[in-house]
Amino acid sequence: MNNQVNSNQWFACPKPNPKAETRLFFFPYAGGAPSAFHKWCKELPDNIEALIVHYPGRGSRYKEPPIKKLYILVENIYQAIQPFLDKPFAFFGHSMGGIIAFELAQVLKQNNSPQPIALFMSACGAPHIPNPNQPIHSLSDIEFLQSVKDLNGTPSEILNQPELMQLLLLTLRADFELIETYQFASTSPINCPIFAFGGLDDPRVSRERIEAWAIHTNSYFEANFFEGDHFFINTAKESVTQQILSSL
Repeated sequence: MNNQVNSNQWFACPKPNPKAETRLFFFPYAGGAPSAFHKWCKELPDNIEALIVHYPGRGSRYKEPPIKKLYILVENIYQAIQPFLDKPFAFFGHSMGGIIAFELAQVLKQNNSPQPIALFMSACGAPHIPNPNQPIHSLSDIEFLQSVKDLNGTPSEILNQPELMQLLLLTLRADFELIETYQFASTSPINCPIFAFGGLDDPRVSRERIEAWAIHTNSYFEANFFEGDHFFINTAKESVTQQILSSL
């Protein structure tokens, strides 16, 4: 583990609120930068301070190489998050971000660190069930980018500019390698509630894989499904936000 990890570079806080009662950490999806959740953070009530995990290789960290191994990424986030665990906190992770958030919660538990009061797993299948989707990180550039476009999560202004897509290519490919080479190591259930969110028309994550999160908590479990595909957080944002707030 890198002992020189800078906590500030790992978290974006669009709306600092030192008096907030709770912190909510957002873990972006593959290719996602903090900007993906900026609007969410600014619309949260004053009793919640939101921080967005800032992975290397994107945003203001675009010059840094992206991390291709999930457990290495989790170790770095674990070290960086320590100063922010001084009040109750929860994790929200979408797609790739869900698995990162879950594995970070496991590391916190194993190290007797403060643990989240809730996990929100969004468009993310339970880790003990093999991912049935074909890996795409080794495809040719054309095939890979088409597969990414099919997920319907990349803004049209980027899709329509090939030069921007080329800039994102390295980071996207690294992120998909990270999640597609991830191997779940059997662990004991965590002690906080898990709220699993799915899209009713998500072709990549089935209802069964969402509901299978139930075995990973010793506490309360609830599955909720929203109108939309893999990126229902864009089309059903208000409903998802209300579900998060009512669960905290």
